[in-house]
Amino acid sequence: MTDKLALLAFKAAVTEDPFGVLNSWNHTTDHCQWHGVTCGCLHHRVTEPNLQALKLSGSISTHIGNLSSLRVLMIHNNSFHHEIPQQVGHLHRLCVLRLAHNTLEGEIPRNLSRCARLTSLRLGGNRLVGEIPVEVGSLLELQYLALSGNYLTGTVPSSIGNMSSLEILGLRWNELGGKIPQALGKLTKLRVLLLSLNRLSATIPPSIFNLSSMELLSIGDN
Repeated sequence: MTDKLALLAFKAAVTEDPFGVLNSWNHTTDHCQWHGVTCGCLHHRVTEPNLQALKLSGSISTHIGNLSSLRVLMIHNNSFHHEIPQQVGHLHRLCVLRLAHNTLEGEIPRNLSRCARLTSLRLGGNRLVGEIPVEVGSLLELQYLALSGNYLTGTVPSSIGNMSSLEILGLRWNELGGKIPQALGKLTKLRVLLLSLNRLSATIPPSIFNLSSMELLSIGDN
């Protein structure tokens, strides 16, 4: 029942649903049969609401944090606005978080670092501001970090060098300044590094050129 109420609260925060995809989200039907909702077989708990590219508009309800069995949250390519709720950091089983290409504002919640199982974090193409939280460096299972196309400022945190599983790092098209940290040279699995269209200065750390796994390096327009 907790999951059902959390999903209904999520629906209540949606102000536009032009395709009527959330019409099935009601009190009379089993929430595991609702559009886009996936539940686990054993415990009937919600593991994934997939609502990508449905022209939904509204804010992300704080009640999302009550979906404690959530593993995947994909609501990218919509028009969700306001801030990413801090309650997302309560989803300790979350592996994939895709909120890209909305109009989300505010800062990246620092407590996302508590989602230790994250393998993919994609927040690009929004209106996020502030600095990249140093705490993201503790996400040791993260393989894909995409924050491109926002208004992020400050520097590239050296703590990212601790993310030993990282394969793709996309930070282009922001307002990041300072130096490219030497610590990125520790990312031995890194295949794609996108830092172009920022305000980075100084030199490219030689350690980056020793990454034999690198396939794409974009650092232009700085």
